[in-house]
Amino acid sequence: MSPLTLAHLNPGETATIVSIRAEEALHQRLQALGFRSGKQIELIRKASFSGPLQVRIGTTDILLRRNEAAKIKVCKS
Repeated sequence: MSPLTLAHLNPGETATIVSIRAEEALHQRLQALGFRSGKQIELIRKASFSGPLQVRIGTTDILLRRNEAAKIKVCKS
């Protein structure tokens, strides 16, 4: 299956992180939060009006801006 971005998942879907295509500062911040290739991620909810996405990695819930989520390539599980 071809990779898509985290922003394209629907609530309740899980995926595996394939890559992160972001500037260095954001890339480092995302890695510090646990976003790494091979990690499983679940989209919990999408806020309305282009608001943030709530995602879960392991037992940690994180809110991401949609433009940040669009830089994370995933493959659906």
